[in-house]
Amino acid sequence: MESFVFLPLLIVLGAFMFFASRRQKKAMQATIDLHNSLEVGDRIHTTSGLQGTIVGITDDNVDLEIAPGVVTTWMKLAVRDRITEDDEFEDEVTDEESIATELTDTPNTRSDG
Repeated sequence: MESFVFLPLLIVLGAFMFFASRRQKKAMQATIDLHNSLEVGDRIHTTSGLQGTIVGITDDNVDLEIAPGVVTTWMKLAVRDRITEDDEFEDEVTDEESIATELTDTPNTRSDG
């Protein structure tokens, strides 16, 4: 009789574990597919948030140009995603949207005493 009480709990737990592992396998496969499809010239984000352009690829590493003439080497596992044209458009700020801040010299008015 007591075993019938735990049976629904075990079924729910088993279903949760099944779907969680399935989602994890899909995410892992998507990451593997991304790493296998990288090409020279692709713009990417790293897991630390750095953006760069791939200028060289080996089995385990990618060389990223992060500024004109500045190339760094990263493990392929650090590549989070590819930047699409839509992503680049959202990152650009037009002149109308930018806000300029004027800095003025202010005298030091601190008084000791």
